[in-house]
Amino acid sequence: MRTLEYIEISEEIQDALNNKKNSKPVVALESNLITHGLPFPENINTALNMKKKIRDEGAIPATIAILKGKIKVGITPSEIEYLAHSEKVIKASNRDLSAIIIKGLDAGTTVALTMWIANICKIVFFATGGIGGVHRKTDSTDMDISADLRELSKTPVAVVCSGAKAILDIPGTLEYLETMGVPVLGYQTNEFPAFYSQSSHNRVDYYLADEQEAARIVLAHQKLKIGTGLLINNPVPTEFALSKKKVDLWIKKAHDIAEKEGIKGKLLTPFLLNKIKELSEGRSLKANIELLKNNAYLAAKIANAYQNIISTQ
Repeated sequence: MRTLEYIEISEEIQDALNNKKNSKPVVALESNLITHGLPFPENINTALNMKKKIRDEGAIPATIAILKGKIKVGITPSEIEYLAHSEKVIKASNRDLSAIIIKGLDAGTTVALTMWIANICKIVFFATGGIGGVHRKTDSTDMDISADLRELSKTPVAVVCSGAKAILDIPGTLEYLETMGVPVLGYQTNEFPAFYSQSSHNRVDYYLADEQEAARIVLAHQKLKIGTGLLINNPVPTEFALSKKKVDLWIKKAHDIAEKEGIKGKLLTPFLLNKIKELSEGRSLKANIELLKNNAYLAAKIANAYQNIISTQ
């Protein structure tokens, strides 16, 4: 490992980043799906399968986490196992970072924090499941907006995802992204995905025909120094997609239960996702796992196309 003051980057990843034109591309992965996003043992299996998907495409996976106060870029399988079993791991966004480092704590990184760390390390591509967004309002004072959106507005990383989490206010999320100047792209689709479902019945800004076109747009965005992230939306594979009508019914039931039990803030998203898993008899969990693997695969393909362009310039 090569060490910065607060960041430890694996030698393989550092070598690839140092030798940009003649090396394999790097794809960042979050660790919150290991610590808070998926149940055991699916969390370990999915994290390892995402890394394998990226390696199978000839790219290098960089799973990011915080262990004993050190930001680690490229954690090992044993470290993934440790995070999956630990009961004291924090769900960390950007605002938590300094305290976690100084206190020497363990944490899984959210989309926002993973983006920020990837950008600091000059990693262009990041694969995740669904971004956070604008929450459905339960009353006139509810202003719950994910830090993921703010990070997308100011951090030039290409995020490959399956849209926003289905439990969110998707039109409100898209409106926020438009206001903040974040391009919303659809990989071989004109429809903005709704996580478990292939369409939210909202449109993306631009259709991407293939990974080469996606790579060229990412490179142009980087060269122009626009400064925002790019959202590359990849619908859940057809064989695992769920009906949006059914998902909306499960979400309403889950919200009703959360309201009765007074679940709010950081606890709301994991509560809703777990309740939807119960209501769907596990089908939502299967869709979640498959879209994560598919997004890792696509991110590696686009990263390879991007690397091929750079190597000829």
